[in-house]
Amino acid sequence: MRRIQPRRSPAVPLLVLSWAGAAAVLSLWWQNTPNVEGTTQWLTGAGRLSGLLAGYVLALVVLLMARVPALERRVGSDRVARWHAMSGRYALCLILAHVGLIVAGYAEQAGTGLVEQAVTVVTDFPDMIEATIGTVTLVVIGLVSAGMVRRRVSYEFWYYLHLLTYAAVFLTFWHQLSTGAEFVGDEMARTAWCALYGTVTALVAWYRLLMPLKLNLMHRMRVEAVVPEAPGMVSVLIKGHRLHRLGAEAGQFFRWRFLAPGLRWGSHPYSLSAPPRPELLRITVKAVGGHSSGLASLEPGTRVWAEGPYGAMTAARRSRGKVLMIAGGAGITPIRALFETLPGRGSDLTLLYRARSVDELALWDELKQIANERGARLLYAVNGPDGARPEITAERLRSLLPDVEDHDVYLCGPPGLAEHAYEALHEAGVPDRRIHHESFEF
Repeated sequence: MRRIQPRRSPAVPLLVLSWAGAAAVLSLWWQNTPNVEGTTQWLTGAGRLSGLLAGYVLALVVLLMARVPALERRVGSDRVARWHAMSGRYALCLILAHVGLIVAGYAEQAGTGLVEQAVTVVTDFPDMIEATIGTVTLVVIGLVSAGMVRRRVSYEFWYYLHLLTYAAVFLTFWHQLSTGAEFVGDEMARTAWCALYGTVTALVAWYRLLMPLKLNLMHRMRVEAVVPEAPGMVSVLIKGHRLHRLGAEAGQFFRWRFLAPGLRWGSHPYSLSAPPRPELLRITVKAVGGHSSGLASLEPGTRVWAEGPYGAMTAARRSRGKVLMIAGGAGITPIRALFETLPGRGSDLTLLYRARSVDELALWDELKQIANERGARLLYAVNGPDGARPEITAERLRSLLPDVEDHDVYLCGPPGLAEHAYEALHEAGVPDRRIHHESFEF
């Protein structure tokens, strides 16, 4: 308990570093741009700048897809995913601005129409056919990733389409060196740009390909059993070799691929629902889609391909002696593991479990046993006989814990529950830095 200290957000230095990179790109453009005069130079100058920034942001987009443990475990996978989505939107806007401004500037200079000039740029400039294919691919990926469209397509379709980002970035990279005024005559700038993309490529190859291959060859995981826990919820026991060497912690998750018919093409994130053991891991999954529903029919002995561990909602985030845990639905899985393992006196631990009915309180017997052994507080809130929902409000939190503002809070559940609980915690005086929440709603 003496080692529990407030921790600075690891996101701050990363954001500072990212903005410093953007400033370096701006400086590169500034050094290679003479006095800008006339409409043509203004258009082409803005086009060059937007293209440079687009190239830089694309490198960040790919970096955020690399699943670097320092980001996934310290910053949190959900935050990294939000950064990735936001960077993707910025990159797409910059790419479209770059294309439009460059074509407009060249058309103004040549005295031709926009369509004619666009055809000339694509067919006559070096590496532009490949860049055009890459740009169109990025636009399609961006459109499919938009919220309205994303909700209408399957996860598998979105996931595999998203992987084309690597190919699209590769296709657009070469025209930057062959046609970019900042790189054509500046060997140092070319070297730095290649080093940026080379580093990102190496990280992707290492953490997306080589490390998962090593992990699965070493630990050789298979399904041990499937156990019903509640209506529409099952636990999958996964056996393997020397699983303690994975370095997994309570509160973390893996991305799981089960090599069974109908499931082998999907890789989904599921949290550990019990502390990892040397030869056994357990996940508990609620059926909310085709993949999660299919886990109930898994046969013992099914091969398992896993990537991880990921996630920052661990005991390391704790900064206070007292802890409140709020869980709902499938969010009970990481919370149950934390409830058993968080260090400290049991009387300082409180778990509030939200469900629609008593029958849906999955893992309840285990939670009661943990609470009895540790002397912790275990509470639940379920709908009334008339369907009335017991809302989590600041007043109820204060009546439950008069000193709630002095607690760390671990929060995991459906988006609606998480949003309302977050607002209630804020109103009750709990600051952002002590509300630890991770969501798979990417």
